[in-house]
Amino acid sequence: MQPSRSEFCSLDRASLRRHQWDRLQVVWQRLKESEHPLYREALQIAPDLSDWETFQSLPFLTKSDLLGNSREEPSKLFTQPRQAYSRAHQTSGSRGWPMPIYDTPEDWRWWLECWQYVLDAGDVRPADTVMMAFSFGPFIGFWSANDALVERGCLVVPGGGLSSSARLQMMLDRECTVVCCTPTYALHLVSVANEHGIDLKGSSVSRLIVAGEPGGSVPEIRRAIEEPWGARVIDHAGASELGAWGFPSAEDRGLHVIESEFIAEFFVLDEDGQPGRVAESGEASELVMTNLGRHGGPAIRYRTGDIVRPVWEHGLPCQFVKLDGGVIGRADDMLVIRGVNVFPASIEAIVRQVVPEAEFRMIATRQDHLDQLSIEIESPDSNESQPGSLGQMRELRDAFRERLALRVEITLVPAGSLPRSEGKSKRFVDRR
Repeated sequence: MQPSRSEFCSLDRASLRRHQWDRLQVVWQRLKESEHPLYREALQIAPDLSDWETFQSLPFLTKSDLLGNSREEPSKLFTQPRQAYSRAHQTSGSRGWPMPIYDTPEDWRWWLECWQYVLDAGDVRPADTVMMAFSFGPFIGFWSANDALVERGCLVVPGGGLSSSARLQMMLDRECTVVCCTPTYALHLVSVANEHGIDLKGSSVSRLIVAGEPGGSVPEIRRAIEEPWGARVIDHAGASELGAWGFPSAEDRGLHVIESEFIAEFFVLDEDGQPGRVAESGEASELVMTNLGRHGGPAIRYRTGDIVRPVWEHGLPCQFVKLDGGVIGRADDMLVIRGVNVFPASIEAIVRQVVPEAEFRMIATRQDHLDQLSIEIESPDSNESQPGSLGQMRELRDAFRERLALRVEITLVPAGSLPRSEGKSKRFVDRR
């Protein structure tokens, strides 16, 4: 009999490893039977996957491996016949075009089961009414969350095609208790609520499930969201190529990898940005993942590009590995400024500490082979020289010097002049 989610969370490392091995053998057998073209080299290395050492010798999978050479070329990951798939989605875009994503009915049931770990962590119950605060496009995260909530028995309120103010009004009218959105959009809704005199703390909302970008496990960003909403932030992480892989730790300061459904590996990157040695506990490293239940699109040793800090001995009720602080950045977004490694999430945490609701963006440039960082931040009103604004900018500059030992150029821009997004944040502009 299959263990329950809570029983999986309680497994010791040895028992969990045996479970992963059994699941991996099923994945490997299916790859052999289908002669999956993406894994020809791996199957030659290990036609019979005999032990963990052999698994760890398999080549890494990268985003470039999954993409064709043009928009017209089919995905290299999803190779089953067209009639095997029942769900079609796509990523936001790589190499100038989106990557198509497909799932079989079996795969989709697996997605929803992974999401149940997130809903468990948020104490989401059938009595909850949930506002889906985004437009429903082809991005898989919206749809998987929606269907998982429906499966749990919640009343789900779609917010597609509405303005932010209309979504807030619908949230109040339906007495929603849970809101699903990105951290960025949760903060934007605070600004919209203030403009329209809406008391978020007086609403029925008690939890916000956030995903799509780093921040939900960063204390400063959490506080900037939780205090005006009067609600708890539930962080979550996933990837279109992999599945819904992360749910919040009990103390809300990190994410657990769903190790019953994924194998997680961690590697410190070398000077060339390639996986080097295996990371030790608490060390910043790239997350490499293998999914164990998506047979229509299996990802083996996939380099996610997510930078995390794994902790195995954390003393929390769930025994799954904890990623301290959640996803702390992206490998390709890291800047090295005067010898200091800086991630956009670290910058945002400092901004949120000083100006919790301000809209801003970070601009990375390169001069004389060196990374440079500047910040544009909206003035709280149309008067850019207003004393409070200038005082906050001085405080922000001091915070960067104290926290990161960096001098960061900060420019005040008119209120409402920076772009907004209900999806993944556009706050980081890379012009290097």
